[in-house]
Formats: sequence, C-alpha cells, structure tokens
Amino acid sequence: MKNLIQKLTETFSPSGNETVICEVIRKEIKAFVDDVSVDALGNLIARKGSKSKNGLKIMLAGHMDEIGLMATHIDGNGFIRFTGLGGIRLTGLTGSRVRFMDGTPGIIGAERLTDLTKAPSLEQCFIDVGASSRKDCPVKVGDVCAFDRPFLDLGNRMIAKSMDDRIGCAVMIEALRTMKASPHELYFVFTTQEEVGLRGATTSAFGVDPELALSVDVTTTGDTPKGSKMEVSLGNGPAVKVKDGGMLADPRIVNWMIRTAEKAKIPFQREVLEGGTTDARAMQVARAGIPSGCLSVPTRYVHSPSEMVDTADVQNSVKLLVALLSAPVGL
Repeated sequence: MKNLIQKLTETFSPSGNETVICEVIRKEIKAFVDDVSVDALGNLIARKGSKSKNGLKIMLAGHMDEIGLMATHIDGNGFIRFTGLGGIRLTGLTGSRVRFMDGTPGIIGAERLTDLTKAPSLEQCFIDVGASSRKDCPVKVGDVCAFDRPFLDLGNRMIAKSMDDRIGCAVMIEALRTMKASPHELYFVFTTQEEVGLRGATTSAFGVDPELALSVDVTTTGDTPKGSKMEVSLGNGPAVKVKDGGMLADPRIVNWMIRTAEKAKIPFQREVLEGGTTDARAMQVARAGIPSGCLSVPTRYVHSPSEMVDTADVQNSVKLLVALLSAPVGL
C-alpha cells in the first residue's frame, strides 16, 4: 500500500486542478468497479455492485484535491504574491518549496519581520522562482502551485505533503481491492474542491442520491507536546467522528461504526474535532438529507507541507471500511 500512497501524495493537484490525480486514481480502480464516470465538477464516481434485499445505496467520499497557493501579483523584481487555496498554516510557510502546475519550482520567503515571535501573515509572504524581473518570471497571475515534498517512509509512520486527503483516497482504493462482496450498491466518489468549500461532495451527493454516506478523511491529533486537548492519537486506530466544526454525525452511524469495529476487533478512537469539517457535512444536507458519518485517519501537522500518519492506523482504516461495507448496516 505504501507505493500507492507515495504515488498519490506526490501527485500535484490542488483544488480546482484535480485532473491529474483523477487519472491516477482512475487507473488504480478501473479493474475493481463496474463503471466509472467524471461529472461536471470533476468528481470521479465509481459504482460497484447492486443492492440485495438487505442492502443500501451507499456513497463513500474522499477528496482528491490538496491545499495550494494561487499567484495574485508579480512585482517588478519577479517576486510572486499569492493567496491560499484552502486553509494554510502560516507557521510552516517560510522556507517551504512549491511547484507550479507547469513544473516551475519555487521557495516561499517573507518580508523582514519586526516581531520574530509571530509567524508572517499571508500578505508578508512571497514566492521566489529565481526570476529577476516581472518580464522573465514564468508564473502568471492565477497560476496555481502546491507544496513540494517527497514521500517519506519511516516504517511505522509515513510523511507526505498531501495526506489530506490522499490517505483517505488510498484507504478507499485499498478497500475496493480487498473487499470480497457487499450487499450494497456502492459509490466510491473521489471528490474535488473540498478544501475550498466541500463543492465536489455537494454536487456529487445530489447526483448519486444515496441512502447512507461516509466520508473518509483525516483528523488532527492531540498527542504532540502541549498540543490540542483532543482524544485522538497516532497508533490507536482509525477515528469514528462524533462531531466536528461543521456537522454532527448521525448517532446511528456512529454506533454502527463502533459495533462493527468491536465485532471485528479493530482498534478505534472516538473523535470530537472542534474546528474543520469534511465532505460528510455536504452529504448530510444533500437533497432531503442523508444519514452521514466519517471514518477519520489520525494525522499530525494537517495543512502543513509535511503531514504524518501511522501505518497501522491506515491498515486498520482499510479493515474497518471493508467490514462496514461487507455486511448489512442494521441501523
């Protein structure tokens, strides 16, 4: 699975520019599904199986996009001002390397700071691509880039620039590969533009119109020195979302996920995330409403150039997803 994770995370596809990662994922899943399509917003929708007597129409959503930056102005010396595509951690910007969609590399710098105890604001940062003037700068206003970091395999831990949410995509792909049978009609949807407003999940959930929905995404942890007061840690298993900053998970879905994990003897954690949300929020309020929940992969340093996950957590996330989809739901 690590080769798959490396391939997904090292692909550059910020929000609104998901075509490249879409093709990578399509090639990985086409042999394991009944049909694949791409909708008007670029969501990759894969259907597998049909409903049995005790089955449901279930939608799984993992977003393909990653956070990125967009050029807003190029000054006379060729320095590029930019805005964020998704939430950007300002503390991790200075010195970070980026790569534009045409392959142009660059590094993020910042104006001289008068207070070194504070991170620079977005307005104080710029991208340096080695240009000496506006004329010889290869970047134009509106061009998009993403963080440029190689995948690192530390054995029990993995680090990459876009675990959010390529790790969720990897879990969904691996579940497709390993699942033997399901009583459900399953829609594995790899969504676009989640980082800028859950847009792909909004339209695809309307189109699929499922009876039950699960997002597969990352969640932050509370296991670093003086970190957030949160009961999620790397290595303790996938997290079952109860609440986040945008949605309350359906209690029936939460109980179903916990019962399934306990029955399969898969370690799990209960997640209450005070900020941020996932595609589950958009699916939950689609059409007349859909019972929704979220399977979360614990991740350190979310929305930074280097996000860390635990290998066992990823493997157990696959096991839990397969277990959830392989039997009747029974809410």
